[in-house]
Amino acid sequence: MSSHLESFANLLAAARAQAEPQRLLFVFAAAELPGDASPAERTRFERGDGGTLAPVLCVDKRPEEITDFAALVRESLQTGVRWDIAFVAAMSGRAGFAPGSDEAVQPLRLMVEAIKGGRTGELLAVDRSGELVQLERA
Repeated sequence: MSSHLESFANLLAAARAQAEPQRLLFVFAAAELPGDASPAERTRFERGDGGTLAPVLCVDKRPEEITDFAALVRESLQTGVRWDIAFVAAMSGRAGFAPGSDEAVQPLRLMVEAIKGGRTGELLAVDRSGELVQLERA
């Protein structure tokens, strides 16, 4: 898929337009403040800037199972888990078949580990309003 996506709707359209069926992988993460944060880091965090991202929820879906980002947010609210950023990756199918949920387990684990390690550059990040965001490393 193109790295020049402008919105979550573009992502869904691009996933649906691929030659092979896709499975989208989502890792939802919550912003947290480390216990050893400095006073300056605490101030930045209180302004909504800084902190670390901790994965709190994972799900995989076929693009056809998602009508729009608002529907995905509504579904996530049913879990009762608070999150701030959703990371998205895609898996391509083979021979006209989309990858199954069982095939998504290991890639989701790798995404979780990458997020924990601050290695998010290869992942698409979406905030709660559905806007694509570029995360900066402190």
